Amino acid sequence: MALSNPSVPVSEILKSSADSDEPKKKSREDWRKAKELEEARKAGTAPAAVDEEGKDINPHIPQYISSAPWYYSAKGPTLKHQRIQEESVKKFSGIDEWYKRGVDSSKVITKYRKGACENCGAITHQKKDCMERPRKIGARFTGAKIAPDEFVQPELSRDYDGKRDRWAGYDPIQHKMVIERYARIDEAKRQLRADKLNSEQSEEAEEEETKESIADEGGEDEDKYVDEVDMPGTKVDSKQRITVRNLRIREDTAKYLRNLDPSSAYYDPKTRSMRDNPYAGSADTDVDYAGENFVRFTGDTLDHAKVQLFAWEAHNKGVDVHPLGEPTRLEVLKKEFVGKKEEFKQKGQEDLIKKYGGEEHLKAPPKELLLAQTEYYAEYTRYGTVIKGQEKEVVRSRYEEDVLINNHTTVWGSFWHSGKWGYKCCHSFIKGSYCTGEAGRLAASAGEVAVKGPAFIPPHPSTPSASSSSTSSDSSSSSSSSEDEEEKERMKKKQEKKKAKKKKQKVKKLKNKIKNKKPEEKTEEEKLQEALKKEEEAQKEGERLSKMDDRKRPYNSMFEVQKPTDVEMEAYYMKKKRDEDPMANFL
Repeated sequence: MALSNPSVPVSEILKSSADSDEPKKKSREDWRKAKELEEARKAGTAPAAVDEEGKDINPHIPQYISSAPWYYSAKGPTLKHQRIQEESVKKFSGIDEWYKRGVDSSKVITKYRKGACENCGAITHQKKDCMERPRKIGARFTGAKIAPDEFVQPELSRDYDGKRDRWAGYDPIQHKMVIERYARIDEAKRQLRADKLNSEQSEEAEEEETKESIADEGGEDEDKYVDEVDMPGTKVDSKQRITVRNLRIREDTAKYLRNLDPSSAYYDPKTRSMRDNPYAGSADTDVDYAGENFVRFTGDTLDHAKVQLFAWEAHNKGVDVHPLGEPTRLEVLKKEFVGKKEEFKQKGQEDLIKKYGGEEHLKAPPKELLLAQTEYYAEYTRYGTVIKGQEKEVVRSRYEEDVLINNHTTVWGSFWHSGKWGYKCCHSFIKGSYCTGEAGRLAASAGEVAVKGPAFIPPHPSTPSASSSSTSSDSSSSSSSSEDEEEKERMKKKQEKKKAKKKKQKVKKLKNKIKNKKPEEKTEEEKLQEALKKEEEAQKEGERLSKMDDRKRPYNSMFEVQKPTDVEMEAYYMKKKRDEDPMANFL
């Protein structure tokens, strides 16, 4: 709470201790008076405490806020320690501060300086950063035509808004030059019009001829009724007409207020344009604004394009007519052409009906009925699968997918072994070969065993070739080491023979299984139970993998993707979790 006597800093206590042995203790009477003053200030009977700036301090502020810390060295009631300190405020560059453009032409350098650019002689950059054309002999050696130095750019510190200011560094003088240029053009146009009016007044005969020609063609001078024009976005005067673009009537809704969704059509505030439809994807179709791109192709735009096309075709046929020079004549020619074309078309249709008959077939039902009826019929289950009828084909890509040839049940590239691609159904590595099925798999596995065979067996020491080699090696090794090697070789032979026998036995068992295999027919309920178990296991596996770290999650590039059966789809729909179903938690 704001007291008249704030807490005494330690430095003041140390100073006072130099005069007396003990600091002055606050008496009980002083504490009671301070308490009464505080209560009076809260009640409003006593004036509030005043800080060093002459501002009143609210007496209801708690003491832990109003009392300054001991190291602040406050000599009276204050709240300055609660405000933002000036030394902690980060200062940014002003709105008018920006990088200087161009070069400093105030100094003229006539002699090369040490450390300057060897190409042009400027001291503010090096040769590798020089933007001038490389000279045949640099300024370092010639000392001539030394380029002026660039300005030393200041270090600007921008805040959040300053970094994103699209007008930062803009020079208004450039815009002033553009305005002056267009003002000179308008002045020249007005002068030309004034000269033309003066010449027309002096030549009365020519003026009457021009009026008659204008009356015949139905045209008017574009500036004749300029005073009567009153359009939004146009400033009209008898001597001057200025068109202000991108303005709207104030009563109309602004473009950026039509749809406040940030993901809707983009509005550019600099050019005041919104090209896309802000109501795209909504149910409201009757709108008065559908984007600038839509407006560009509405009204008479398409008609004008058709007229221009007709003019080009007429020019190719020998009729010289221009859509801007003679618009009335072109319109009349087009109407005559369209009318005659319809007459010829109708006459040809009547001749065909008179010759062959069938006029009753031309009376077709309304277009709504034609589009609604179809001969396609299909029945669906509650899960969306087709019971009767043909399912609609879904085009997934421009390339052919799942195209099986030559009796194959898998595509080429579904099998990989020892650096080769092949078919998984028959283990064939020849692209375009005919499928041999399970027999091809067995033949491939048997051929692999026959090709590999037992591992390489080194020759026995008793053979002549081995004896000759052993005699040469005995000279460098002892007799004990040769006996150990012979025992190891014998053990290897026995192990390899056992492996070869086991492989042959496995191949025979597979052949017998294939011969004696009889398909066991299962009921629909048993198939569904098996599919439900597989689906539960798949869901558990999916939950386990989703909880794993991405870096530890396994990846199998040779996983075979097959089309699920009807039983598997039924099990999937039965086990599918539907969060939107209100009865899902009661099942």
